[in-house]
Amino acid sequence: MNIYELKNKNGMKVTVTNLGCAIMKVEIPAKGGTKDVVLGFDKPEEYKGKHPFFGVAVGRFANRIGGGKFELSGKTYTLEKNDNGVNHLHGGVDGFDKKEWHVEFSCDEKIVFVLQSPDGDSGYPGDLTVLVTYTLTEKNVLKVEYKAITETETICNLTNHSYFNLCGHDAKDVYGHELQIFSDKITEVDGELIPTGGYVDIAGTPFDFRTAKTIGADLQAAGEVNNTGGYDHNYVLRGEGKAASAYSPSTGIRLTVNTNSPGMQLYTGNFIDGTVTGKGVTYQKHSGFCLETQLFPDSINKPNFPSCVVKKGTPQKFYTEFSFEW
Repeated sequence: MNIYELKNKNGMKVTVTNLGCAIMKVEIPAKGGTKDVVLGFDKPEEYKGKHPFFGVAVGRFANRIGGGKFELSGKTYTLEKNDNGVNHLHGGVDGFDKKEWHVEFSCDEKIVFVLQSPDGDSGYPGDLTVLVTYTLTEKNVLKVEYKAITETETICNLTNHSYFNLCGHDAKDVYGHELQIFSDKITEVDGELIPTGGYVDIAGTPFDFRTAKTIGADLQAAGEVNNTGGYDHNYVLRGEGKAASAYSPSTGIRLTVNTNSPGMQLYTGNFIDGTVTGKGVTYQKHSGFCLETQLFPDSINKPNFPSCVVKKGTPQKFYTEFSFEW
């Protein structure tokens, strides 16, 4: 396990490790001093322990698969039910976030991680080669690129699970962050947070971020809808381009997210319970928020959702840009 640092001429730094491709730190030279705006750990080996996916690359399939099973080319595959013993979550207990990735290339502004996932890995079919590239530009953009290649038909849904707090990773909560999401609907879910296949128009609901508002404004009401304790929902994006914008009035830091992924999970750290300490801080409920660009949850079991199937000769490619201003 190793640590790598990306930096630009503006004083922005991003620290990553090959354990789970974790983004350990994102340091912004804001007013009042440098702020590390992601939750996480100081040491790579700490990412092997139990934690809520701080900063890692999640796969083979990010988010949930209903019942822990799916059918592909007429064959049924069964996965571990690591989500309340009912559903499959984030690739399982030994997913991509727990793997040591190979570093194919690195320099001051770019690093390329590679992982070989064999047929049967965590129950998934087909050999899969995954490349995750982090690039830090002089325009203060952290670009994350995903590429998945297979010789045998399989499924894949990759995301980065960074928890942001633009007040600093050691701030108490994210309630005062102003958030805007460029979406008009979310995927409807059941009591286990598995999509029904339908959509919900968010206008006038607690999920409505079409106009910027604070995360805390309707967080309690949103949490009562599906008993989630906050936001944990997939937003259907309007198309390639801007997905979200978040701003901290206290630090003046703004984060803008651009992507070609069709969906984005807004998660507000509802299950962080004060049992995990990282970088000298004991993290509490709602101490960070995630903007997980992705294919839709359970998309392999929902024919009307964008396809997560990867086929020979047709690599799956997605990107996400985390752009910072201060």
